[in-house]
Amino acid sequence: MRVVVTGGAGFLGSHLCERLIKRGDEVVCLDNFLTGSAANVAHLQGRAGFRLVRTDVTDYLHVVGPVDVVLHFASPASPVDYLQLPIETLKVGSIGTLHALGLAKEKAARLVLASTSEVYGDPEVHPQPETYWGHVNPVGRRGVYDEAKRFAEALTLAYRNTHGVDTGIVRIFNTFGPRMRPDDGRAIPNFIRQALAGEPVTVAGDGKQTRSICYVDDLITGILAMADSDHPGPVNIGNPHEIAMLDLARWIIELTGSESEIVHIERPVDDPTIRQPDTTLAREVLGWEPLVPVEEGLHRTIAWFRAQEQEHAFSVPPLDPQATEHILRGE
Repeated sequence: MRVVVTGGAGFLGSHLCERLIKRGDEVVCLDNFLTGSAANVAHLQGRAGFRLVRTDVTDYLHVVGPVDVVLHFASPASPVDYLQLPIETLKVGSIGTLHALGLAKEKAARLVLASTSEVYGDPEVHPQPETYWGHVNPVGRRGVYDEAKRFAEALTLAYRNTHGVDTGIVRIFNTFGPRMRPDDGRAIPNFIRQALAGEPVTVAGDGKQTRSICYVDDLITGILAMADSDHPGPVNIGNPHEIAMLDLARWIIELTGSESEIVHIERPVDDPTIRQPDTTLAREVLGWEPLVPVEEGLHRTIAWFRAQEQEHAFSVPPLDPQATEHILRGE
């Protein structure tokens, strides 16, 4: 197949591009590098069937030739990013989604929208099934991301119902793995970076709030199962393994062999208290469930962060110890 991946140089997008190339598909990777990085797909450059194009899907989206699938993954996704880029986040969820759907309509392609568990907000139903309408603060600071994705879902269904576009929606729960930015603000890269540097590991609030964390390889398998299906969704894709943030911080300190202490910081406004997907639908319609144990995924992710730390340290001139220290600390 010929697949267009918007946001293809981001964390999830780059893993999608890699898996698609490995299975023999042709990939057009689109990214404006606002939060993604060409380094994430550098290993794919020169591979047969891979093309990287720098473009902003909120400005214009045109792809020459046939397209079988559009995977719309362009968007800031971490709180640090979308709080710093609120307008860009809303634009890519609205205008960017409009352009991606227009491309799918033009090419008679299937489009899969990367939505999010954030559409459930701070849920009052636990675990969260796809039938739950959510509990979102539309005018809170986090609302720029939540509402962008909720609008994107509504627009996707409108194109399906009005124009007959073959669409699918996946609601992605917390995911982790290699290629996460150390400074992207999410818990796992933060905890790993701090633990490896011997810094205090910062836990928001009392740390009793929970997340369900899924290793990236499993998530990509679920997304491609959705792309290969004809199901409209939405379908939850995530690991039901729920864990409190304080316990996760302790676990990462143990796995890294760090002597870091845990320090509690102020909890962000509207930070969800609980988060756990009901994955019954994914099992029934996609035959999908996560297979990688969380601990194994954490080991792989920590190993990747260690390798990046060493690589960056070696790339710094030896007479600049201050710069070396900043790189090792992820600053």
